[in-house]
Amino acid sequence: MTHPSSQLMPVGFVGHGSPMIALENDGAPEAWVRWAKAMPQPKAVLMVSAHWLQKPVHIGPHQTVPLMYDFYGFPEELYKVQYNAAASPELSKTVFSLLSQAGLKPVEAHQRGLDHGAWAPLLHMYPQGDVPILQVSIGTRVPMAEHIALGKALAPLREQGVFILGSGNITHNLRLANYGHRDALPIGWAKDFDSWIAGHLQNFDLDALANYTQAPGAHSSVPTDDHYTPLLVAAAAASVAGTPKVTFPYEGFEYESLSMRCVEFN
Repeated sequence: MTHPSSQLMPVGFVGHGSPMIALENDGAPEAWVRWAKAMPQPKAVLMVSAHWLQKPVHIGPHQTVPLMYDFYGFPEELYKVQYNAAASPELSKTVFSLLSQAGLKPVEAHQRGLDHGAWAPLLHMYPQGDVPILQVSIGTRVPMAEHIALGKALAPLREQGVFILGSGNITHNLRLANYGHRDALPIGWAKDFDSWIAGHLQNFDLDALANYTQAPGAHSSVPTDDHYTPLLVAAAAASVAGTPKVTFPYEGFEYESLSMRCVEFN
């Protein structure tokens, strides 16, 4: 049974791409702006980023701390980007309680700033910084059941107007990206994998999404699971209320093999 979307905040997944996207305004960032405007204004965002890999689940920050510039070799202007997002000690306590009740043994990490998987899309979606942001970490090379359990544990936040947002990329193989041609047509294996995932999202087959290694192009598209699994967390969170309606606020590729697909679950 599908839960009436009007009673719950949507769940999302954003393909965040290169850190340079923080300085861009066309393509995916333009779609992110439209996406945020089309949704209800969230009371807070709970971010699940591919760039915080730590087990057990860590939570932070609950106070304003500097951003993390967790990359190297980029133009100096990227290291000067600021995003003064609000913090929410109350949300931190709520998330800690939910994860504890689920037996996930969360750890507070209140001094850790937002990584670029969080702030790069959010500074486009909520540029005023008036929406409180909290992050949780994810494990890597762990059973997919752990990501599903995390998503389901976070699901009650939807009733409180919290936007649960995964951040990664459905296809993410930096060794095989074509950095000389941002707008190149997608290579076959990446297109095949992205299409397979999109189909199982629209049919909402959570088991198939968890068994993504069976998909065509999986080996090349997901050499490590860190950028894919935030999607699984988001899908699991959305599944608790029943079969969600799935839409794609943005579809496309960059650098020939990097899927920028975004997903909204209602």
